Amino acid sequence: MIRVLIVEDQEIVRRGLRALLDLVDDVEIVAEAGDGVAALERIRETKPDVLLVDLRMPVMDGIGLLEMLAEVPDSPPAIVLTTFDDETAVLAAIRAGARGFLLKDVSLERLAEGIRAVARGESVLQPALTERLIDAARRQGWRFESLDPPDPLTEREIEVLRLATGGMSNREIAEALAISEGTVKNHVSTILSKLGVRDRTRAVLRALELGLV
Repeated sequence: MIRVLIVEDQEIVRRGLRALLDLVDDVEIVAEAGDGVAALERIRETKPDVLLVDLRMPVMDGIGLLEMLAEVPDSPPAIVLTTFDDETAVLAAIRAGARGFLLKDVSLERLAEGIRAVARGESVLQPALTERLIDAARRQGWRFESLDPPDPLTEREIEVLRLATGGMSNREIAEALAISEGTVKNHVSTILSKLGVRDRTRAVLRALELGLV
């Protein structure tokens, strides 16, 4: 079972997420929190595997929570659920180390697969968000740490990156390319190294910025 903590200040949204995820056999909602401070307490109490985090909350918002967790070894990875009405906050969440980004109207199937992927150590970026994030980053002159220029990618690495840009998990990429999931993980690790980025979300954004995919 993947143990999930929902961090969202609106009770009706928390209830909706819990009701949906209760339908998923391998996901268990272990706790809920209405702000970042309460979330830190719940994390210590319940030891979740994945966080679902809203960005706008009272007391401590999602960015503050992510920044606090970045200082804690072995803290659980976070998926940000957003309506993408605050570009600056979403970009700040990337900088703060969020491992996934999904729109709040995401399907249950995609949400469940996103939770599974992040629990496996992957990153998740919903395709509908990629171009909007790139546009927002360009308008704000926002950059994150990367190699400039990056080391060249092989044709296979570009193929893997293209599928990742389409929102596929490592497992889905492996099935699409008829290779093992371990081989995909190796390709992703090499891609991150060649681009000089620390996670798949940044790799996708950097690849789009460079016109590689």
